[in-house]
This record gives sequence, structure tokens and C-alpha cells, in this order.
Amino acid sequence: MSGSGPVGTVDDAVPLRLPEPPSAEVARTELAGLHVAAPHSMNGYSRAKFPHWIKQHGECDTREVVLARDGDGVEQDEKCRAVSGTWFSEYDAKVFHVSGQLDIDHIVPLANAWRSGADEWTTPERRAFANDLEHSQLIAVSAASNRQKGDQSPDQWSPPRHAYWCTYARAWTDVKHLYHLNVTAPEKAKLSEMLDTCAS
Repeated sequence: MSGSGPVGTVDDAVPLRLPEPPSAEVARTELAGLHVAAPHSMNGYSRAKFPHWIKQHGECDTREVVLARDGDGVEQDEKCRAVSGTWFSEYDAKVFHVSGQLDIDHIVPLANAWRSGADEWTTPERRAFANDLEHSQLIAVSAASNRQKGDQSPDQWSPPRHAYWCTYARAWTDVKHLYHLNVTAPEKAKLSEMLDTCAS
């Protein structure tokens, strides 16, 4: 764990940026189509039922891929660990230079997904959800903001940085749409309010 091996820049296979969620107009259409339902029981829930972080390529697991993607000037060691770089936490506008101070947040948390219908999925389906790099489901943010959020939906917690509400609501709505997950009535109302912050 000395980190004395070769240090390189981000692998060419790493996406350059967080996938852009659909426009506010599209998100509103998606939101209107989401099924409103009471949360499912948490009985049987375990984070282990959403296997993460899986290897994506070489020694790089999902966490390291997101750290490399979301940072600036990120360098990795031979184990794909981010040994230097700069990260801006979109949730609270804090800047970090040590990757260990960041968490990889699931925009739609695993426990929220479970309550919204993922309790009925297979383990491979939950693994795909927990490691989804194709859509705007994973983002590197401050550990503090991620832990404040926990498994709460937007009506219970939203990013303290108001300027990120539009992107957050678009991403949350799109993930729920893509995975056919339910929303609660308060959650849907808050998402609509947050989409109102998007520039017309």
C-alpha cells in the first residue's frame, strides 16, 4: 500500500464527465409517467444485495472510475487508486485534494431503490444499478454531504447548494424512469419544485 509503483493519468476507457441527465422538459415528462406508490417494506434489505464496487477494467473498480471521471488532474497508481487530483463536490461546493475525503453517491440511494421496487429485482439487476456508469446515477461528492443525505428522497434531503437542484432533480427523475422505480407523492412534488429551478 505504499503507492510507490508507477503513477499514470486517467485511463482512456474512463468517461470524461458525469453523463448529462435529460433536459428539464424531458425530465418533466418522465416525472409525470412515474408510478406513485407507498414505500415498500425494508424487510430483507441489505447493501450486500446491491454488489458494489465491481471491477470495471483492469484494477479499476467503479469507485475509482468515478473518482477519475469527476476530478481534475487525477493521477492513479498501479492499483488504479487516485493518488492526486482536485474534486469539486457539487452538493456543497467544497473542493478536495484527497480522494479519501470523497464518497461515491448513488443519486437514487440503494435503500430508496429497494423501497421503490428494487426489492423485486434479481441480484444481477441490483448489481447493474449499483454500478451504473452509463447514466447520471453515480457522482463523487463530499463524504459529509453523502452521509447527511443517507437514503433520503428529495422531499427529505436536497443538496444544500441550491444551484445544483436542477441537475439533481433531472438525474433523480431519469434514474427512476429508466429503472421503472416508484416515487412517493411528496417526492414527486419536491422533484417538480426542483425542476422549476431549471432555466427555461
